[in-house]
Amino acid sequence: MSLWEKAKAELLDIIEWTDDSSDTMVWRFPRFDNEIKYGAQLTVRQSQAAVFVNMGKIADVFSPGRYRLVTENLPILTTLLGWKYGFHSPFKAEVYFVNTKNFTNLKWGTKSPVIVRDPEYGAVRLRAFGSYVVKVCDPAKFINEIVGTGGHFTIDEIAEQLRNLVVTRFSDLVAESGIPLLDLSARYDELSKDLSAKIAPEFSEYGLEVTKLLVENIALPPEVESALDKKSSMGIIGNLDNYLKFQSATAMEAAANNPGGEASAGIGMGIGFAMANQMGKAMAGQLETPAAAPPPLHSQVKQYYLGKDGKQTGPYDLKAVTKSIASGEVSRETLLWSAGMEKWEPAEHFAEFSHLFNSPPPLP
Repeated sequence: MSLWEKAKAELLDIIEWTDDSSDTMVWRFPRFDNEIKYGAQLTVRQSQAAVFVNMGKIADVFSPGRYRLVTENLPILTTLLGWKYGFHSPFKAEVYFVNTKNFTNLKWGTKSPVIVRDPEYGAVRLRAFGSYVVKVCDPAKFINEIVGTGGHFTIDEIAEQLRNLVVTRFSDLVAESGIPLLDLSARYDELSKDLSAKIAPEFSEYGLEVTKLLVENIALPPEVESALDKKSSMGIIGNLDNYLKFQSATAMEAAANNPGGEASAGIGMGIGFAMANQMGKAMAGQLETPAAAPPPLHSQVKQYYLGKDGKQTGPYDLKAVTKSIASGEVSRETLLWSAGMEKWEPAEHFAEFSHLFNSPPPLP
């Protein structure tokens, strides 16, 4: 610093900051050897706070207003410097102006996909992005935890850290929510509020407050989006046959509007073939008369199943069952079943076998 700048600083007794940038969060007031005149004027504008630091420790914090720096207005700093008897001399202190306005349109987004488990599609990778608004709510804590001794601090220096914090908590939130993929777009407001509440304590540790956070979009992988589009298209088309008829009618209208084009000639040929095919089928259906089915060459042979000792055997024809009755292998209580019956019946209930079980008349 030149001699003139040193002399000018000694004469200067107004401490203020007019911010002409949009990203500055903290600015240290320049003063030669950090000397401030006793009785200097301090002006703190709206959306600002002035923090006095003495010997590396925060002494006093001033809210918006105009102050004359005297013993009465500097209780902590006066105690530290030992001005018990109103010693009116310059004092040394660093003055940091903290911008307490809302820093808007800060972006966040997932660098890598978030894997979630969906009840319908299984494991799916998601990407999401949005924006948030942050402000300094505790200037002293913000200087202690983040700024340190820097003379100029911008939002860009902490935006990456805040973005990583938001993305990490969002990934955990959406994975635990269990919201189906098709319902995510209807739950953006709930996700935004839950995410704001989840990250608020961690931002507070830095002296910051999240005043607004928005989940703007949650995107699916391209292959999943393609599958959903196909499924939606099929649902919209509905009956495929009607859709093809509609397409044909549209093509005919286009050909009629452009009768001399090559495309219309090709379309006309294709439609002509299709119409000829349909007309041929219709005429064939009209000319053909249903003929009576010829009688079968041989009547179907009835088959029987035997149920004996809990086991099923067969099928047997009428001759085989008759032979078994004659030999005594099948008794009147033996269960039989044939096609068309609801349940098994004893052999004596069958008309074709009942006469075989009648006892012969006694000899004269």
